[in-house]
Amino acid sequence: MAESPTSTPTADRPETAHVRVLRRDGSISGFDPGKISVALTKAFLAVEGGGAAASSRLHRLVAELTEQVQNSLLRHAGPGTLLHIEQIQDQVELALMRGGHHQVARDYVLYREQRAEARRAASGTESASEAAQPPELTVTDSDGRTRPLDWQRVRTITEQACSGLDEVDPAPVLEETRKNLYDGMSTAELDEALTLAARTLVERDPEYSRVSARLLLDKLRGEALSYLAGAAREADQEQIRDLYPSYFADYVRRGVELEMLDPRLAEFDLDRLGRALRADRDLSFDYLGLQTLYDRYFLHHRGTRFELPQAFFMRVAMGLALREDDREARAVEFYELLSSFDFMCSTPTLFNSGTTRPQLSSCFLTTVEDDLDSIFQAYRNNALLAKYSGGLGNDWTPVRGLGAHIKGTNGTSQGLVPFLKIANDTAVAVNQGGKRKGAACAYLETWHIDVEEFLDLRKNTGDDRRRTHDMNTANWVPDEFMRRVHADETWTLFSPDEVPDLHDLYGTEFAERYRHYERAAERGELKVFRQVRAVDLWRRMLTMLFETGHPWITFKDPCNLRSPQRHAGVVHSSNLCTEITLNTSKDEVAVCNLGSINLARHVTVDGIDHERLRRTTRTAVRMLDNVIDINFYTIPEARNSNLRHRPVGLGLMGFADALVVQGLAAASPEAVEFADRSMEQISYHAIAASSELATERGRYESFEGSLWSRGILPIDSLRLLAESRGDAEFDYSSTLDWEALRERVRADGMRNSNVMAIAPTATIANICGVNQSIEPPYRNLYVKSNMSGDFTVANPHLVADLKRAGLWDEAMVADLKYFDGVLGPIDRIPDELKRRYATAFEIEPHWLVAAAARRQKWIDQAQSLNLYLAEPSGRKLDELYRLAWRSGLKTTYYLRSTAATSVEKSTLRGTDGKLNAVPAVAPTAEPAACSIDDPDCEACQ
Repeated sequence: MAESPTSTPTADRPETAHVRVLRRDGSISGFDPGKISVALTKAFLAVEGGGAAASSRLHRLVAELTEQVQNSLLRHAGPGTLLHIEQIQDQVELALMRGGHHQVARDYVLYREQRAEARRAASGTESASEAAQPPELTVTDSDGRTRPLDWQRVRTITEQACSGLDEVDPAPVLEETRKNLYDGMSTAELDEALTLAARTLVERDPEYSRVSARLLLDKLRGEALSYLAGAAREADQEQIRDLYPSYFADYVRRGVELEMLDPRLAEFDLDRLGRALRADRDLSFDYLGLQTLYDRYFLHHRGTRFELPQAFFMRVAMGLALREDDREARAVEFYELLSSFDFMCSTPTLFNSGTTRPQLSSCFLTTVEDDLDSIFQAYRNNALLAKYSGGLGNDWTPVRGLGAHIKGTNGTSQGLVPFLKIANDTAVAVNQGGKRKGAACAYLETWHIDVEEFLDLRKNTGDDRRRTHDMNTANWVPDEFMRRVHADETWTLFSPDEVPDLHDLYGTEFAERYRHYERAAERGELKVFRQVRAVDLWRRMLTMLFETGHPWITFKDPCNLRSPQRHAGVVHSSNLCTEITLNTSKDEVAVCNLGSINLARHVTVDGIDHERLRRTTRTAVRMLDNVIDINFYTIPEARNSNLRHRPVGLGLMGFADALVVQGLAAASPEAVEFADRSMEQISYHAIAASSELATERGRYESFEGSLWSRGILPIDSLRLLAESRGDAEFDYSSTLDWEALRERVRADGMRNSNVMAIAPTATIANICGVNQSIEPPYRNLYVKSNMSGDFTVANPHLVADLKRAGLWDEAMVADLKYFDGVLGPIDRIPDELKRRYATAFEIEPHWLVAAAARRQKWIDQAQSLNLYLAEPSGRKLDELYRLAWRSGLKTTYYLRSTAATSVEKSTLRGTDGKLNAVPAVAPTAEPAACSIDDPDCEACQ
């Protein structure tokens, strides 16, 4: 394996023309993909022997891997991009790991370590006086002027970036930075060299991610301060503490001048708010979190960021406090919650709060009626709702099926699929000005005559005119179908124009009416119907879910039987991420406003910090309720519905981190119990907070007749589901004074029809530096790729425990890479650590279902619940999803599956953490990409 192989003929891509490579000796060369091909070839030859050289398989494989490396390197490349040789080798290593070439990758890693050690030995140890000697170089400012490199400032900000972090040393960061310098480099390249230097050390210690973030923060400070001052201006962390208040006032005024910020923000007491900013909270980010904010959230003018992190949080807080009586006091209260990472609003709120277009809501649910006016109005509504970051859930069940009669033209319907194709293309076309693709999910009830075609929508084979490659799909499954599956009975498919009332029925009423229509079909009174074996349809549903990732499995009856708003309408679908369960109709588009409590911030080694969780929950509910009145609505049906019912969805994230803090393993009864007790606390305080707001601000309009008004809380509605199913057994245990709360709700009312829903939180969890939502850890060491780039992510809790055990060293890093961040195969790790740090595919999925079921009893909406199967089979899938239904879950989300021989440890196709669902029971099927953390799906994040 040569470190710098000679070039071989390779077709250059046009975008490589302006990409340069910084070599270890400080020289600059052009980007040559041929050198990547040679390095890969030599890596394989070193493992497989010289006989592989003549193999056509090897040449094809090297070409494919080279293309993957180029795609990763050039995804964010532009004119003048400078790549370090280490970045290129990192991507070669990742490509080998992603492809399952683990032995080749391991040898490549060891080879790089040997070469690095040899270079260190050859260069010798630099003396302290030599290290302190500044390099005699110049840098080029953004205006084109050159000046001497201020190495003392580089040292200062690096030392500040490392300050207060255990076992972090500025020396290796400075040493690595010096290697990346060259005379005349731009100040932007200098900033990049600093952050890159720290990022290369993240594998050594996760705390270097914090160092990288702080170095990026210095770049951001210079960018923002210079923009507002109109001239070059810098400030280190010590200086920004004094500058933040005056900067903040200038920032608000400039934002208003640029027509980006609501002019009412300038009417706040900016001096008071500026003094409330906590500059040192800028130091709380890890690199992924701050880079995500920098790239996608902070306000900018023509690409220049002028919004610093604490100004960002205060801007969001001010936007949510606009209608409060004491706006400044509430803004500070909201700011404290956000900037401490105790609670985080969803992405649309973070994007738009305090701006001139405050579309703050996360999710929109619609029902499409069975006529052309309604169908094309649905496309228009989808476009308008998606324009400002809304995620869409469309109920398509009322639309008549293939072969149904059309009275107006005396013709025959082509069914649902052509209309769904247009909905798919609308979602792609409306991408918020390039920020992200529009995101929508189509729902269909299992009795619809087109359900089998619906199952095929995401296949990569067949007639492409009958495929929706960009739109999510979900089955809306009634209990009657599940009973037929269990009993191995027949199931009848109908066209909704002939059975129109089935759409609005659930529970016993649905079952009785469904059987009535089956008898009518047998008598020849219906024209369009088909009988299938229920088990066969169920198996096909699971097969398509496994092969394509869709349609998801969601359950109609528990969503409706437990809905507080049963008196006001029917829940016909969920949303884009399956956690919202609100009524929809022709006249009402359901809207939900989301935010999530960071559970990791509310536990100690001794358990839940009850008082802190109470304070956070109550303030969070108030913030979410404010969204409803401040919100910018793009269609009247959404505004009318939201103001009438006022639903919000308070969720949680960092569940896995909270388990680690307490020393609990996810696959344990203790973790299930913690899921129960923590959700009970959130449920109790969220309901109490909404009831208190009702006393202060008034009940929501449709309160009378709701389950709330009858003193039936979510824990009580679980019994309604049990009664409908007859033989269901659920856990009803509790620890708080629920009877007193029932009486208070009955007497004082509720401000919000719905108050809880657990969203995926992928992006906002990145911002807060915790595991998303209720997810188990994906891996303990991996590379995450998103719209902001590639990031090494190491589990800091695990690293801390390995250090305490004397096990953290370069060999351990190599082993974690080799085994995809999984601890099981590493012999020297104690079994207790393996148990506590088991990753998603190591945990038996029944534990995830059990924890979700215990949470669900407290939640008035649902959860975005992903399920993981390391070695899936038809039997395992069947058992898992039947268990989810029996356990009373309302919905499930993605099925994550991967073959045992091809476990992904990082990202494919440029989205966060996508992994392949490699078929185990259907080897000819194409693998599905199931997103773990998808920047194209920010609505619920």
